[in-house]
Amino acid sequence: MRVFKYLFWILYRIWFYVLVALPIVFLFPLLFVSILKEKWYPFFFKLARIWAKFILIGMGFYFKIEREQTPEYGKSYMLIANHTSMADIMLMLVTVSNPFVFVGKKELANIPLFGFFYKRTCILVDRSSVRSRQAVFLRAQRRLKSGLSICIFPEGGVPDEAILLDDFKDGAFRLAINHNIPVVPITFADNKKRFSYTFFSGGPGVMRVKVHTFLPTEALQIEHTKSLNQTSRNIILNQLKSFG
Repeated sequence: MRVFKYLFWILYRIWFYVLVALPIVFLFPLLFVSILKEKWYPFFFKLARIWAKFILIGMGFYFKIEREQTPEYGKSYMLIANHTSMADIMLMLVTVSNPFVFVGKKELANIPLFGFFYKRTCILVDRSSVRSRQAVFLRAQRRLKSGLSICIFPEGGVPDEAILLDDFKDGAFRLAINHNIPVVPITFADNKKRFSYTFFSGGPGVMRVKVHTFLPTEALQIEHTKSLNQTSRNIILNQLKSFG
C-alpha cells in the first residue's frame, strides 16, 4: 500500500508540471504578444487566470472562496497572504480578478517556460541583496502608478511546515502606506495539505480561501508600518486557527 502511495505522489508531482506547461505551450503566441508592452499587461493577466484555473482544476482542487469585501475594479491594492505551496500563485490569480503583479523570488525565473514569462511580468527580488530589495520599491511604484495592484507573500519565503505562520517582513506594509492603498489580507487554509513543498505529500480536495476586510492606510504614516504588519498577521493567523 505504501508503494502505491509513493507512486501516486511521484505521478501527481509530474502531472502538476505538465499542467503548468501545457497552457503556456498552446497560448505562447498570445502570451508573448501580451508582454511586449506594459499597457497590455491586463490582457496577459486574463490569460494567466485561465492558466491558473486550468492547473487547479486539473490537479483535482476545487476552491471555496469567502469574501468579506471585494476589490473595486480600477483601484490599486496591496494583496497579502500566507505562503505554503507552489499552488499559492495559482490560487491568488483565481481569487482576485483585478490585475495585479507578483513580487517574488528570482529563483522561480529558472523554471523552463514558466520562468520566461515570470521574469518579464513579475517584480523579482533577491532577498539576500539589499540593493535588490530597494529596487523592488521603485518597480512596484511604477506599477502602482499605472493602476495595477501588487501581491506580496510577506513571510518572505515558504516557512518550515511545522510553522503555522512565520513573521511578516515590513516591505508590503511600507509600500501600502507610502501609496495610501488598502492592504487586503487573504488566508489560504488548505494549500499546505493539498500541495506543499514536501515531495511525498498532497492530493486532490478543497482549497478554502478567506478574503478579509481591507485595512485602510490613508491616515497612516511610515512609523505605523510595524502595527499594520502585526494587525495583518493577526488577522491571517486567527483565521488559520479558525480553519483548523
